[in-house]
Amino acid sequence: MIENRHGLLVDLCVSEANGRSETETALQMMRRQRQHRITVGADRGYDCADFVQRCRQAKITPHVAQNTHRRSAIDCRTVRHQGYAVSQRIRKRIEQVFGWIKTIGGLRRTRYRGRRRTQLAAYLVGAAYNLIRIAKLAAQSP
Repeated sequence: MIENRHGLLVDLCVSEANGRSETETALQMMRRQRQHRITVGADRGYDCADFVQRCRQAKITPHVAQNTHRRSAIDCRTVRHQGYAVSQRIRKRIEQVFGWIKTIGGLRRTRYRGRRRTQLAAYLVGAAYNLIRIAKLAAQSP
């Protein structure tokens, strides 16, 4: 999970690779970070009725890309707002973070056994990413 303004990593979680863990993990991370009403930008894989409904129950506005190949769970009330278009443009920044973590951070394949050790390695790589990102942002500001 990243914040939109500066592209800093807010939360990073290693989970089991099965069909439902990605959406479950996303909901858990959003609940931990909530201080006020938030929006979440996500790709088309999150466009399922269960995820959208659970976001709305938690008072999280889902800015999920609409799946045009089947009936979308995102209705026109969400899509018509300007914030939705901004979220869809900015949500692609997380892919840059994943790319950095895999190539530079060395987490393409884990070196550790067990989720706890892999999670610790992911936190360290995420912290390194944020430090580098903050240094770049500080160099850009006047």
